[in-house]
Amino acid sequence: MKKRTLSLALLAAAFAFAALACQQVPVANTNANANTNANAQTAVNYTYPADLKPALDSINTDDLMRHTKALSSDEYEGRGPGTHGEELSVAYISDQFKRIGLKPGNPDGTYVQKVPLVGFTAQNPTASFSVGGKKIDLKFPDDWVGVSRRLEPEAKVDNSDVVFVGYGVEAPEYGWDDFKGTDVKGKTILMLVNDPPVPDPADPTKLDDKMFKGRAMTYYGRWTYKYEQAMRHGAAAAIIIHETGPAGYPYEVVSGSWGRENFDIRTPENARRAAVEGWITLERAKEVLSAAGQDFDALKKQAVSKDFKPVALNAKASFDIKNQLREIQSQNVVAKIEGSDPKLKDEYVVYTAHWDHLGKDPSKQGDQIFNGADDNASGVAQLLEIAEAYTKLPTPPKRSILFVSVTAEEKGLLGSKYYAANPLYPLTKTLADINMDEANQWGRTRDLTVVGLGNSSLDDVAQQAANMQGGRVLQPDPEPENGGFYRSDHFEFAKQGVPALNPEAGIDYLGKPAGWGKQKRDDYTEHDYHKPSDEIKPGWDLSGAVEDAQLYMITGYLVAQGDKYPEWKEGTEFKAKREQSLKGATGP
Repeated sequence: MKKRTLSLALLAAAFAFAALACQQVPVANTNANANTNANAQTAVNYTYPADLKPALDSINTDDLMRHTKALSSDEYEGRGPGTHGEELSVAYISDQFKRIGLKPGNPDGTYVQKVPLVGFTAQNPTASFSVGGKKIDLKFPDDWVGVSRRLEPEAKVDNSDVVFVGYGVEAPEYGWDDFKGTDVKGKTILMLVNDPPVPDPADPTKLDDKMFKGRAMTYYGRWTYKYEQAMRHGAAAAIIIHETGPAGYPYEVVSGSWGRENFDIRTPENARRAAVEGWITLERAKEVLSAAGQDFDALKKQAVSKDFKPVALNAKASFDIKNQLREIQSQNVVAKIEGSDPKLKDEYVVYTAHWDHLGKDPSKQGDQIFNGADDNASGVAQLLEIAEAYTKLPTPPKRSILFVSVTAEEKGLLGSKYYAANPLYPLTKTLADINMDEANQWGRTRDLTVVGLGNSSLDDVAQQAANMQGGRVLQPDPEPENGGFYRSDHFEFAKQGVPALNPEAGIDYLGKPAGWGKQKRDDYTEHDYHKPSDEIKPGWDLSGAVEDAQLYMITGYLVAQGDKYPEWKEGTEFKAKREQSLKGATGP
């Protein structure tokens, strides 16, 4: 593989930029009318390069709030793909890109990339287990939710044998195989959520950090992987037992999404998937297992051992899902700033933020609109502010900057998945993706959370940017067991080998006691995440969101000006893919 480095002249220019970064400049005013903590404005001394200051100063709380209010208003009906809310969202974001002065991001001269999706809604789905002559009917969506991604009018599973397969994981690098050669073709498999929490042999009260990254979730723990496993083994149905702690969210988050219209990209793979993919509540799963003569806690304890073998249950499962299908053309919204260096402008730094949310649910009592103010109108607001900031630079960066607001993130990262499979610009010439999903609502922080910290050299660049903000500290995900790295749009770029940064709000808030930030995160997850109550609250303080957006802007700028491509670090699962994709490519 050829090393992708710049010329010595460009390397010298990079050092010159680093020297310029040492010039002291005044603290940027995040908002002339900001509701900032009294001590916050004097708590950080910025050392921004003078050339960046006008751009960074243009990012402010008033504009962040304005964009967030518009996109999360009831008029936008929760921004569901294939709805009037999508039309309004795409028009708003496109109009803002035009107002800012960005060029259309699609080479065809438009601001959109069409994303063909199939919508499917389960009509009166039924599920039941027959155990020892007893029939246990499940109520949809209170007891279970399920879909059929085969995208056919009906999916039926009749009296299939039921097998408990632990965590459903086959990980040869850990010497782990939950299937042990068991034939589950045509059967219903029950699985646990997340990775196997393997105890440390030296201290059983702790997790073994050599197995599945210890407390941090790997891709083996994601529900997407588990359904992929069901497809590989030819299962008729795949049902995950929901537990709030290991899942990282309550069952209502699952039922609120899976119990309504879902979407997928039609591919040949759809026909090979399990006929039914779904979730069951912990309480009803325990009832089924107990009726079959098994104890849930005992089975779960067995499943955290390499010696676990699948348990055939004395039970049969039946499902019937009639699908209401519709084809739609959803849209990613794309704009760009062309690089200033003729030799480098065909290389890209990408910023992403999904515009979609969960739409409207007419069956709900009371508030029916999932406004998605924080998730992710606020992230799109940051995307728009960063895009405008780039237009304030005296000279555009050497490489081009692409801004992509993607569709159907809430339906399985579909917009970013489609872009990564059908990139408008080659991924071999895409240096990095910086993703924004949920901005900081609660004020300024001394730290910044980076989900997946340590995966790539992008973290080092982000720390350079943080150093310019008075030495802010990058912190790892405080909840790695929730698998956040695999749950937003940057992941689809990472799967294709593109180094990806997924930053989130920090938890060390200025003027607040220790633990306050974690408390706010937990409260949001419990009460607002994927609920109609995700609306702008009276106490929102976007001064921290401004500072975070400024850091993201600096990070992307440094990459666009840099002397080498960002790289995955040793031991990451994406490094080989990147090296393979770049093999034989010529450097700049």
